[in-house]
Amino acid sequence: MEPSSPAVFTASLRIGYVPLTDAAALVVADALGFFADQGLRVSLMPAASWAGLRDRVAFGALDAAHMLYPMPIAAALGLVGPATPLTVTAGLGRNGNTIVISIALAEALGDVPVPLAASRFAELARGRHLRMAVVHPVSSHNYLLRHWLESGGLHPDSDVAMSVLPPPAMPAALAAGAIDGFCVGEPWGSAAVLAGAGRAMVASGDIWPDHPEKVFAFRASAVTADPAAAVAATAAIISAARWLDDPANHPQAVALMAQHAFPDLDPAAIAPGFDGWVPEPDGSARRLAHPLSFREALPPHLAHAAFWLGCMRRGGHVPAQIDQARALAPWRNDIFTRAALALGEPLHAPTPLPTESAA
Repeated sequence: MEPSSPAVFTASLRIGYVPLTDAAALVVADALGFFADQGLRVSLMPAASWAGLRDRVAFGALDAAHMLYPMPIAAALGLVGPATPLTVTAGLGRNGNTIVISIALAEALGDVPVPLAASRFAELARGRHLRMAVVHPVSSHNYLLRHWLESGGLHPDSDVAMSVLPPPAMPAALAAGAIDGFCVGEPWGSAAVLAGAGRAMVASGDIWPDHPEKVFAFRASAVTADPAAAVAATAAIISAARWLDDPANHPQAVALMAQHAFPDLDPAAIAPGFDGWVPEPDGSARRLAHPLSFREALPPHLAHAAFWLGCMRRGGHVPAQIDQARALAPWRNDIFTRAALALGEPLHAPTPLPTESAA
């Protein structure tokens, strides 16, 4: 498909993202002209870390961004940095993260079934005080990893040491022995395996099947100033998600991400995230039961936001008394609904919430 653009751009937007496979809808919408077809001139700006991206949105350097699902809650409450009202207009992906452990730990486990049972990992980990990394304190990575550890009998705040690293830094940290494992989004799990640093033992979809992972969020002031631009950008993302969920487009998606998001990464590390498998250290591949997908993640569901808010409460990341309406205010469906209706996109039902025993 050749990029196209209208004769006149009606709005300009600065959009940020962290280099991850689930930012693909933004990269594709820009590279294939979906933003331009909606009358938008977009500047896509990568950020090295979630904290850096958050700050650029908070201080007005970005109009909108790819965000971890719980981040707009933290921004609304001013939990880290200034309170920043946001508006979530679409989901950007579901599933897509892996728990990767060092080769030394994988060899110590021996020949075990994958996905790895948390109880088996706990047998190995107990008393070792392993160092596990996540990408941000308020992230699905943190909450799902914590739940998985707890389900095996480990306390994530005392039996392991939890730290935060930017996603692209994870493979090198594991290879250097600075950490023993991590939970991260693709392509960084596959990159670590292909570099010989670790083995992917569990996918986040094994913990909560088809969990919501990332959102597209605007500064609320930007939506107020130009709601038509927010609808247009959301429509472009819907078009990109449709394109991405067609397997015939995956080779081109890999090439686009290699060119625009991961210029220093072997495309062999990018392909697994799109095709629904993870590499094994022996060169084989393991297909995932719940791979990264885009289109059914599109509607921003309040129930999902409320679930992640509950995880934030249990993790001690929000005060005991908060204004829940304020915390969940970023999730408003009117922008998405307008864009979806214009394109004839169905309003996909939310993924069922996990039971207490599952997440």
